[in-house]
Amino acid sequence: MPTPAPDSSPPEVRDPESPARERVAPEHGRLAQVFHLVDLFPLSVSSIGPVFSVAATGGVMAAEAGWWTLPAIAILALPFIISGFVFRLLNHHFPHAGASYHWSGRIMGQRVARYQAWILILAYFTSIPPIAIPAASYTIALVAPGYHAAPILQLALSLFWILFAAIPLLLGARPTAQITKVFFAVEMIALLAFGSLGLANLHKLAVPVHFGPLPLGGMLVVAVVAATVLDGWEIDSYAAEESRRPKKDPGVSGLVGAFLALGFYAVLYPLMFAETPMRLLDNATDPLAIWANRMLPGEHWAMLIPILASTAGGLWLTTYILTRALYAMGRENLIPRAFSRTSRTRAPYVATVIVLGATLLVTAIETLVTSLSTFFDLILSAAGFFLLAEFFLDSITATVFLTVGHRKLPDTGIGPHSHLLLRAGAMLSTVIMGGLLVTFFIYGPKAIGGGIDWTIAVMILLGFLFAWATGKRAYRLISFRGEDATDPDRELIREGAAGLR
Repeated sequence: MPTPAPDSSPPEVRDPESPARERVAPEHGRLAQVFHLVDLFPLSVSSIGPVFSVAATGGVMAAEAGWWTLPAIAILALPFIISGFVFRLLNHHFPHAGASYHWSGRIMGQRVARYQAWILILAYFTSIPPIAIPAASYTIALVAPGYHAAPILQLALSLFWILFAAIPLLLGARPTAQITKVFFAVEMIALLAFGSLGLANLHKLAVPVHFGPLPLGGMLVVAVVAATVLDGWEIDSYAAEESRRPKKDPGVSGLVGAFLALGFYAVLYPLMFAETPMRLLDNATDPLAIWANRMLPGEHWAMLIPILASTAGGLWLTTYILTRALYAMGRENLIPRAFSRTSRTRAPYVATVIVLGATLLVTAIETLVTSLSTFFDLILSAAGFFLLAEFFLDSITATVFLTVGHRKLPDTGIGPHSHLLLRAGAMLSTVIMGGLLVTFFIYGPKAIGGGIDWTIAVMILLGFLFAWATGKRAYRLISFRGEDATDPDRELIREGAAGLR
């Protein structure tokens, strides 16, 4: 009797609310394990988008704190670097496409996880339109310098970049990594070239260094805004299920990305401030281009090309993070299961189309509807706050894991005396980030505009409604069990809620 061919279809996960014979529909597939460390490293750095980050936030930081921007970034850099080591530890124990919200569920309980899922969605979705909109502006500045484009043209160019971002995402994980490497190379070459050029011209372009009085409020605002320039390296955590070595590589590449980006900022910001009068940088829409024009007068394209490459990469990689999180939430039935559907390329296409469609809608309202643009400005300005809130919750999760993990999750090997230094770091991160979140309510309205505090407060409260509503769904945690792509035990198993609530 011939032996039947092995079934190559992805393993299915039983629905805990259905009889044992019923299974989840086949379209709820799994992701493909294709990433090597050399793939994750460019993803981590490109997701930060060092060139775009400086271009997008440098003007605001210069206006709020001037030279005090540097110590403000350093203040926030400490807990973010600690978070890198925390993420590495949590990735080793709990690799998962949902990353931080899944860790919260495993360690803090499902109620906390449902709320953190809301913060995660806000953090990354509010970060996407502020990337798509500048992409259109940078394109116009590159092709037609000085041209004041009509809103409809700006929207058309934003649509172009949104559709462009959809291409690698829908083609699958491997094409996403390969296309990212091209844009990553452009950005790295530009960073090295302009850093070297800046150092060579420092003696000719130097302007007086003047710190002035300590702008405490401005520094606190800059520290929160800096969350948008220091995050992104954590993309490898959300790519864990697509990694060939999910318990080893994610976390390592994130640390490399975090340190490398911080090194870039340690060179770029001081050079830009030292070679450009602060009055030209204050609230400038593109401070990097102003600095570059002083070094290469008339050659605006030299900086705009890497800025555009950085912006495009940041657009699809930020979307990548959110789509993987939504995929995991859909798979666990926290949100509609349609979000977990994957295409033949193993891409979560429903999540991708919905996220980019919502991005286009918000971009259209921002561009065309003047009466609502101010409201959406406030929401999108909250991206830094919610990114910081996401890392704050991760720090709490890590603190609990490293403190009582040996009692709640004894199989992890975490004992009462394990990782003492990392536990202290997680506690320190919790204190610093929590303090910045609280003080933002005091100084944020002065810097961003009245109503930002109330806007954030309402969005925070809506999280409790989200947690309550999703709590009525048949939500169960799913753990990824794969050690590497050849491990016969790499499968998804559904865990009950016992001991996790």
